[in-house]
Amino acid sequence: MKTLFIPAKSKIDISIVLKKVKIKGKLGLITTAQFLQQLPKAKKVLKNSIIAGQILGCNVSAAEKIKNKVNAFLYIGSGKFHPIQAAIKTNKPVYIANPNTNEFSKISKEEIERKKREQKGKLLRFLSSEKLGILVSTKPGQNNLKKALFLQKKLKKESFIFMFNTLNIEELENFRDIDCWINTACPRIEGKKIINMDVVPNFK
Repeated sequence: MKTLFIPAKSKIDISIVLKKVKIKGKLGLITTAQFLQQLPKAKKVLKNSIIAGQILGCNVSAAEKIKNKVNAFLYIGSGKFHPIQAAIKTNKPVYIANPNTNEFSKISKEEIERKKREQKGKLLRFLSSEKLGILVSTKPGQNNLKKALFLQKKLKKESFIFMFNTLNIEELENFRDIDCWINTACPRIEGKKIINMDVVPNFK
């Protein structure tokens, strides 16, 4: 099946919410694809800023590259999934400027600690597991079969690779002998028994 990818760029005026941004020190500007083209505009408004670029839930390397050059990060966009990842990976304060609601907020320490506790719980489950399932998506941009095969070789536990296009979490309950699932696809695939591959110890 042929697939046509169309970039979805937001035309919302970000200047309204940027007027509410009051942060001391150097700022790193991060966002998703929807607002990426508006970062130069944000930099003109926020004179004390540096453009880091686009981040994903599974990849905040753009923020990590400049973390030593800034005091904090400003995420332009909606939701907290992406900025929480940036806060954990960079260990820097992360603020949110939401153009959809014109709200300005900050990722709290409680939110970060809650996410860390969740990741720690999943890591403990992984370490105590005897049989593992490795989830691999067939979708372009999410297909990490090579990484999954590499990971399978490094694991000293019984493991099986499960490939899918669209995953229904409830379907995983059909494999009750799997103690823990390692997700190599979109990190938004979440569940009590699912751990993302970047959290797996000694996996690079």
